[in-house]
Amino acid sequence: MKVELITVGKARSPFVEAGTHYLKMLKPLTPVEVTEVRDDAALIRTVQTARASGGNRPDAGTLVTLEAGGREMTSERWAEWLGQRRQEGKRLTFLIGGPEGLPGEVTILADQRLSLGPQTMAHQLARIVLLEQLFRASKILAGQKYHL
Repeated sequence: MKVELITVGKARSPFVEAGTHYLKMLKPLTPVEVTEVRDDAALIRTVQTARASGGNRPDAGTLVTLEAGGREMTSERWAEWLGQRRQEGKRLTFLIGGPEGLPGEVTILADQRLSLGPQTMAHQLARIVLLEQLFRASKILAGQKYHL
């Protein structure tokens, strides 16, 4: 399963260091490819292009938006959810918007909508929280201790 994160904006310190840390820890468990796009328009183009090339093929992938009002999950539920996505064997693409959130043209294309919690957080922090949850879920699936 290929996991990718497409996010609006370039990570800045101290988020760069935290992101690098989690990506390194995720690599042997669930490697994640991160793509940073400049703005909402670039995000829309990227998603539409990926959808057009993937079409309705069975392996086209699952598009997941992270947004307010999305489904919230415990760490254990994240692990179950990620395990189900692994069994599907499809590409898993997460989208995180910029300071204004995700554009409507992207949210309507989502296969699933998830939330990292009821609070509002900076989009760069949301990237770190997502990577941490993927790491934690991957450790749970591997039967390993996940507390840092």
